[in-house]
Amino acid sequence: MQLLMVEFMERFAENLFSGMGLAAETSYQVKAVFFVLLLILFSWLANWIAKQVILVVLTKVIRRSSNRWDDVFLEKKVFSRLSHLAPVLIIFWFGRDLLSEYPGLVERISLFTNIYIIIVVMMVTFAVLNSLEAIYEDYDIAKTRPIKGYMQVLKILGIFVVVILVFSMVLDRSPRILLTGLGAASAVLMLIFRDTILNFVGGVQVTANNLVQIGDWIEMPKFGADGDVIEINLNTVKVQNFDRTLTTIPTYALVSDSFKNWRGMVQSGGRRIKRSINIDAKTIKVCDEEMLKKFEKVYLLKDYISSKKAEIDRYNLENDIDGSVPINGRRLTNIGTFRAYIRNYLANHPNIHKDMIFMVRQLAPSEKGVPLEIYAFTNDIAWVNYESIQSDIFDHILSRVSFFDLKVFQDPTEITLNVGLPSGGKKAENEPS
Repeated sequence: MQLLMVEFMERFAENLFSGMGLAAETSYQVKAVFFVLLLILFSWLANWIAKQVILVVLTKVIRRSSNRWDDVFLEKKVFSRLSHLAPVLIIFWFGRDLLSEYPGLVERISLFTNIYIIIVVMMVTFAVLNSLEAIYEDYDIAKTRPIKGYMQVLKILGIFVVVILVFSMVLDRSPRILLTGLGAASAVLMLIFRDTILNFVGGVQVTANNLVQIGDWIEMPKFGADGDVIEINLNTVKVQNFDRTLTTIPTYALVSDSFKNWRGMVQSGGRRIKRSINIDAKTIKVCDEEMLKKFEKVYLLKDYISSKKAEIDRYNLENDIDGSVPINGRRLTNIGTFRAYIRNYLANHPNIHKDMIFMVRQLAPSEKGVPLEIYAFTNDIAWVNYESIQSDIFDHILSRVSFFDLKVFQDPTEITLNVGLPSGGKKAENEPS
């Protein structure tokens, strides 16, 4: 059939151009142009049929299929790019025979079609790689072992190979010769692709050591990053900050610089509270009997007060302490009792993680007073819920300070400095300056 079509075309062209009265040489050249245009027309028709008929039918079949893979290959345009091979098949099918009288033209067309095939194969390969990456991302392992960087390396290598092959065809030289020349320029290439190479190595180390995963919350102040990792590729790690801005970090920076990864907090199920309130040192005192009676009525302190009183009385009796002098022996203080109250309050709080450490400790006194630090973990790690729980806890604690005859320290203001002055803070006329 192929030979019959070629013979028909040749006879048709000879009869057409001989009937026009063209000279033999002119007819020879015009016929070449006619055959080339005919090949272009057939190639266009083959491409149209592949896209409008075969591809449409294939799309309908794939849509009805329950398999996920063929849908991904369709979305990533694997079949669409394969359709670009249809024109080449037409040229190879009868192009050489049709242009057998024009060996120079056949050689040029062969060169063009070979280059075209290499480029189309590269495009199809890239589409397949994109499809495999999309399929891989559907699995949970993609969060801990992303392959986007490796796919980008394969694409770079693919482009490099295609460029070498195309130049070797155009220059009619062996690819080995070109590769040998590139070997001499390797130092220049290393300099040009320095960042790419470093980031690739960094990406391998990040993946191998599981330093960062998709979805991790990381902090890297050097690059202004504080948010969730949404993409890890060859050159950069993309972070969506909590203010919805995007920050890109060089992949190698995750290996060479320090950063904070909050993944451990997420996996543990507990989020830390570490905050202090400063107690005014002037309000700290020993508890008298009246205060102890008041504290014993508090549900969270009832057992603490009774056990502590028995312990102190026993200690003072064993050591023959003279209790008539307030400074002698052991005694309860309002700040210590307040600390015990906070600890018991946290122990009974439904949103405090009981399997993790929680404590109330006194830090070193300073010019800001005596800090009482609450160190605990919530059992809800969601940011909004965590902040609400933390605020509720400190709302409760701050509102109970005065019950223990304590005050929260705060820097003096105009109001506090004028307390005790007559006439709303103005000095009396006879008061010395």
